[in-house]
Amino acid sequence: MGIEIERKFLVTHDGWRAAAHAVVPMAQGYINDMAAMDSGAQKASVRVRIQGDAAYLNIKSRELGHTRQEFDYPVPVAEARELLALCVGGLVDKRRHLVNHGGLLWEVDEFLGDNAGLVVAEVELESADQPFDRPDWAGAEVTDEPRYYNLALASHPYTRWSAAERA
Repeated sequence: MGIEIERKFLVTHDGWRAAAHAVVPMAQGYINDMAAMDSGAQKASVRVRIQGDAAYLNIKSRELGHTRQEFDYPVPVAEARELLALCVGGLVDKRRHLVNHGGLLWEVDEFLGDNAGLVVAEVELESADQPFDRPDWAGAEVTDEPRYYNLALASHPYTRWSAAERA
């Protein structure tokens, strides 16, 4: 079983850009939606992602917080394109910038399209209590806020959020 231990933060300024050593374009969609998860009808999100020249089918358990079960399977890109056409909600388009900071790899997701304007940084850890050096561009932690999950952004994109949701 795969376990993902991840912390997620809003990005407050562009200080990370100079340190980014790679960028990967991504398009992803979900076979299920947030309503199925919230109702308990499904216990995992099922994502299709094309990232660069590769594609994956991903299954992630529905627990809130920084620790979840995660399974990732490579699929042919042509099949991933067909699966994206079956997804519910909108597609999530983003550019993932890879930034090394404090001995860890940070992934800074710069969202495009319906989620333009949102920039979120994630760091994967070896254990839930692992200490890490938080960069100055990593602002408020949103690990436990479901509206920042990509699954939620597919159904309710950032550009449609109210002022209260953005606060």
